[in-house]
Amino acid sequence: MKITVFGLTVSSSWGNGHATLWRGLLKALHRRGHRVVFFERDLPYYAQNRDLFEIPGGELVLYSDWEEARRLAVRHLADSDVGMVTSYCPDGAAASELLLSSPATCRVFYDLDTPVTLSRLAAGETVSYLPPGGLRDFCLVLSYTGGGALTELRSRLGARLVAPLYGHVDPEVHRPVPPEERYRCDLSYMGTYAPDRQAALEDFLIEPARLRPRRKFVIGGAQYPQDFPWTDNIWFVKHLPPDEHPAFFSSSRLTLNVTRRAMAQMGWCPSGRLFEAAACGCAVLSDAWDGLDAFFRPGAEILVARRTEDALAALDLSDAEVARIAEAARARVLADHTADRRVDDLMRALDACFSTGADIAPLET
Repeated sequence: MKITVFGLTVSSSWGNGHATLWRGLLKALHRRGHRVVFFERDLPYYAQNRDLFEIPGGELVLYSDWEEARRLAVRHLADSDVGMVTSYCPDGAAASELLLSSPATCRVFYDLDTPVTLSRLAAGETVSYLPPGGLRDFCLVLSYTGGGALTELRSRLGARLVAPLYGHVDPEVHRPVPPEERYRCDLSYMGTYAPDRQAALEDFLIEPARLRPRRKFVIGGAQYPQDFPWTDNIWFVKHLPPDEHPAFFSSSRLTLNVTRRAMAQMGWCPSGRLFEAAACGCAVLSDAWDGLDAFFRPGAEILVARRTEDALAALDLSDAEVARIAEAARARVLADHTADRRVDDLMRALDACFSTGADIAPLET
């Protein structure tokens, strides 16, 4: 198939979680003979931090404004089997209008930020990447979040055929590698700074750092404020490009996952970092949210923290126990949470879209 996508970014992993996910999907799609054309607005902050310049077997279209891109988009959609618009696409509404009037056989909206979308709608805010008519005119709506979010996409936005398409990992990229001294630590955290993650970060990393002064902690990410409450045993690594992620996780005895508030409240929204860390052979300590046990078995494949004491207990586990959990998590990821497995999910959803045409009923979740 030819698949044309209008998205946020695939060319830069700086300050967003979309790019790494797309890269795994694009490689897996290419292995199966599909061709993807990805339209991305050439935004300055991504241009300054670009770490991908071409798509395997496909085409990356960087454009400065929508009118510049529109004519080329029309030509690509004319012979596309699938057209797709994603959340946070800077020209999402215009791209949706063009896609919905195109001859593309299957017209898809992929919300990689469903809890954020729904919480903003509930607050009465305008969501710029959604078309004015909601999602009722798309053949298929994919959601990075499952569970009750799928019902809300139907009831609030009129989506007809809905299916989850969760995060994943590319095991060719995320795999155990020799540890590096600059990243070596007892507990790490990788993530862009977000105010709604700060309370959990303080409970599960900063306070444990204060209480375990002989332990080493490392935070990697971007946009951390000057008044962040650092301690002497917390090291900071500014933005980590994707090719450094395996070394970062492989150098961590444990790594922390903290979910954005809207996503944690809705549940069924696994961060890609969960799968990446586990694939690198690192044991994961995660905050708690509904649906987590559908992806990993708590206590056996992942450690769950609800309070500071849980994080301290994880730090105090024996090396053998930490290694056992890490090994079990890696096995689970390679079996169930790779990019190839997500392409299986995508193909099933697209098959339903192709087979039902305009008269579509919701998929079972």
